Order: sequence, then structure tokens, then C-alpha cells
Amino acid sequence: MTERGMSEQVFLILTALADEPKHGYGIVQAVEKLSENRVRLRVGTLYGVLDRLVADGWAERDKEEIHQGRLRRYYRLTDLGGRILAEQARRLAANAAAADSVLRARGWALGGGA
Repeated sequence: MTERGMSEQVFLILTALADEPKHGYGIVQAVEKLSENRVRLRVGTLYGVLDRLVADGWAERDKEEIHQGRLRRYYRLTDLGGRILAEQARRLAANAAAADSVLRARGWALGGGA
């Protein structure tokens, strides 16, 4: 996985892990909140992404616990993952600022119409 090819789902999962370790359902809830319910992760998608993030060193397993008879595995952002997330956030902010500048020059404001 490369920083340039980072999907919105990956960006939101990394963001969800930035404040504290979370288990799968906690990540799903955080992504929904961060995206204002635009992104809803399916379990298969989530764990596929988490496996890639762990393999790439961007996240790691933190701890496991049994909750109501089921295993909960927690994940946390690594230092590398944090640096990549920060760089991606800067890149997205720069792109948004460039778009805003062009739109304003044409007399359009972000969120507005023609």
C-alpha cells in the first residue's frame, strides 16, 4: 500500500486509530462518525485493510480480550502509520486549498453552486 494510493477507507481507519487503540467494532463506529455516515465499513473490508496495515507496519495488534465469549483484538497506529497519516492529511489539505483557490477565482465557493 502506498501513501499516494491511499483510499478514503484506509485514511479513515488510520485516523480512527490515531487517538487510541480500538477493536474492530470500535473502528467501524469511529469511521462512521468521522465520515458523518458517508463511509460504512463491512467486516470483511475492515479486516482485509487491517491485515494490510499490519503487514506494511502502519498499524499493529495491541491487545486481545474476551468480551461476551468472543475475542476482541485491538489495533493501534504505529509511529510509521502516524507519519504517513500526517503526510496524507497535509497532501489532502493542499489539494483542497488548490481547488478552493481555483473555484473562488471562478466565482464559486466550496459547497456552493454556479
